[in-house]
Amino acid sequence: MTEETVAALVVIVAVAVIAPFVADRLRTWFAMPVVVSEILLGILVGPAVLGLVAVTEGDDISALSDLGLAFLMFLAGYEIDFARIKGRPLRLSVLGWLISLVLAVGVALLLASSEEVGLVVGLAMTTTALGTILPILRDSGQAASPFGMRVLAVGAVGEFLPILAIAFAFSGDRPAHTTVVLALFAIVGFLAAWVARRPRHPRIARLVTATLGTSAQLAVRICVFLIIGMFALAEFLGLDPILGAFVAGIVAHLFLAAGSEHEEEAVLSRLEGIGFGFFIPLFFVVSGVQFDLDALLSDSRALILLPVFLVLFLVIRGLPTSLLQRKELPGRDPLALGLFAATALPLVVVITSIGVDEGAINPATAASLVGAGMISVLLFPMLGLRLLSARPAAEEGAAGEPGLPAEREDFLGY
Repeated sequence: MTEETVAALVVIVAVAVIAPFVADRLRTWFAMPVVVSEILLGILVGPAVLGLVAVTEGDDISALSDLGLAFLMFLAGYEIDFARIKGRPLRLSVLGWLISLVLAVGVALLLASSEEVGLVVGLAMTTTALGTILPILRDSGQAASPFGMRVLAVGAVGEFLPILAIAFAFSGDRPAHTTVVLALFAIVGFLAAWVARRPRHPRIARLVTATLGTSAQLAVRICVFLIIGMFALAEFLGLDPILGAFVAGIVAHLFLAAGSEHEEEAVLSRLEGIGFGFFIPLFFVVSGVQFDLDALLSDSRALILLPVFLVLFLVIRGLPTSLLQRKELPGRDPLALGLFAATALPLVVVITSIGVDEGAINPATAASLVGAGMISVLLFPMLGLRLLSARPAAEEGAAGEPGLPAEREDFLGY
């Protein structure tokens, strides 16, 4: 690394350390997720304001940021518990996403100046930030509740299907080639999942257990290898690498579930420490650094589109989810679920970056979409939790779901 890169990395890590303090300070007025404070502070230290850090595509910090996104998608995939979401929750989630896709592409094509712009904007509208909202649910005590199960199903579909749609959207005139490539990747994924679910070889089982408290950390190394290996495989096949990281999380869950509960908890805590302690904050801070604030502020149309996109997140992604789930959940829970479903950011960053690189959308429109995603992360989960915490006690007991703990209501993590 050059001296400039090291200096920039110091600033970015310092921002990651400061971000939780900023979020904690602001809780007197409103609950700001740490991820939003990371992005905002990234904008502050980036070229748009103070100019302390500049990140270019392909440099060392950009590569570390890509690993942060990979860890975010890995942990999102890890949280997928098919035993909990299979059946009606998953079917309704897929149906809701398909309705969102039709609405998103239709509305985007009406608003957009070209089909390419409409496609990028439409796909961004169908995403759900599962990796961002799951820690918020966990911090609020809702992750293991029936409501949390519905969020998991909606979020899993809202992360996975848009990634697949991206592959076809940017396949150009080679959809058949993309289908074959996806089939090959699916075969590798299924084989990896099959191997992960099989009883471990006695020697591997012994080493995994024996190294939990040592410097070897075999289970952690296997999981990190899965992240990088599947990430690289997707990249090699011409797919979006985050698809590989997401599948790696599912495979790692199956592998660790084959061991003891203590072992799984220990390994997961270490992986979350690596991810949320360094790589994931770095991704969000760098996203702020790369946010094109000048393009947004200099384009009046982009400024007008920002609140329009925010409302469209609700209408296109949140409304179909709420309507489909209104008979499945009690009271205001369907509205809360719609707010969580409409929360979007990481894949919006990815999709708009691809769109800008492909020349499909301009930087101002991309900044408007990302800005709307940032506001959705700031507002929608907070409002959703408020709806849940306002549920009458009798209704909570009937639903079997805990309310929002008072000590966690003010401060939300990722």
